[in-house]
Amino acid sequence: MDLNYSPEDREFRASTRRWLEANVPKQDLKTLDERKAWHRKLYEAGYVGMLWPKEYGGWGATPMQQAIVQDEMARVSAPPAINGLGIGFIGPTIIVHGTEAQKQRYLKKMLTAEEIWCQLYSEPNAGSDLASLKTRAEDQVAKHRGISCVLLNMRQPGVEVRPLKQITGSSLFSEVFMTNARAEKSDLIGNINEGWAIAQTTLGFERGGNALGRVTRYVTAFNQLVKATKELKRGGRPLIEDPAVRARMGRIYADLEVQRYAALRVLSALQKGDAPGAASSITKLSYTEFEKRYYELALEILGPFGQLMVAREEFEEVDTSSGEPGTFATAFLWSRAGTIYSGSSEIQKNIIGERVLGLPKEVRADRLKA
Repeated sequence: MDLNYSPEDREFRASTRRWLEANVPKQDLKTLDERKAWHRKLYEAGYVGMLWPKEYGGWGATPMQQAIVQDEMARVSAPPAINGLGIGFIGPTIIVHGTEAQKQRYLKKMLTAEEIWCQLYSEPNAGSDLASLKTRAEDQVAKHRGISCVLLNMRQPGVEVRPLKQITGSSLFSEVFMTNARAEKSDLIGNINEGWAIAQTTLGFERGGNALGRVTRYVTAFNQLVKATKELKRGGRPLIEDPAVRARMGRIYADLEVQRYAALRVLSALQKGDAPGAASSITKLSYTEFEKRYYELALEILGPFGQLMVAREEFEEVDTSSGEPGTFATAFLWSRAGTIYSGSSEIQKNIIGERVLGLPKEVRADRLKA
């Protein structure tokens, strides 16, 4: 990916900046309907699904243009788009593995957030070992074995969603119980028993392909942190004048640049038609471990003000990396989740060692010969 700006890129940045300055919401978006309206506005302006093919509702933009949009959104602290699971990796998985009928039925409404998507991946006794799943789908003609991937209507009888209370106080994760729920055969992604390979595609997009959006939210929070250090005083002086604070801020900024270029590298590979693959585990491990360091340093800098769970007038809200509105305290608490979901940091290290570096596989009971 050529990171030098062409004349077209500079003009695109200028037009994007003008549009955002004229359209960015002046007030916090409090309701889902307000966030949907802003999402739709972003989409119609060409800033959602930028790399998706035009035939499926995307814009066929370049990775550089997407990076420019992310930069400009961070500059003005624009609220992020919603439906991140659908747009970031479920949609791309359908583009790779889905039928033409599935693409026509689901992708456009995913981009416009008319339909909000979630992801069902594990079970109480499976954890990160997805190969040990027990849930089964029964074909009314004949039984089958193995893991398969289906699209499922969550608002049907037989699907029970039990929200899980998180350390932040919100409930973005849930337990889902299915009792005779129905999935249409036409909504099978790929073929029967191909679910494992399809899951790896989805995880690849989740771990790497959505990284630039996370970096945008990190940068927006960093801008808020800079603003706070200029307003808060310690010993009669603004925090930003404290050499120890400036050193911490410098470390965060340097790490942010590393994450941004890593995200651009993934974006460039996707634009060339390459699948994220096992190398996406490097990106995922890097940004989730960085996220913990980031908000730990932010709370050190802010002191008691970093413990606030509710935003004050002096501090604007800071979104978590998943886009949930909150404060630096909630972002700090949420950062723990990133090292677990989408494959824990320990799992990522195994993948990197075995599939990227080619090291001997970990000794496990299920790999030992009887």
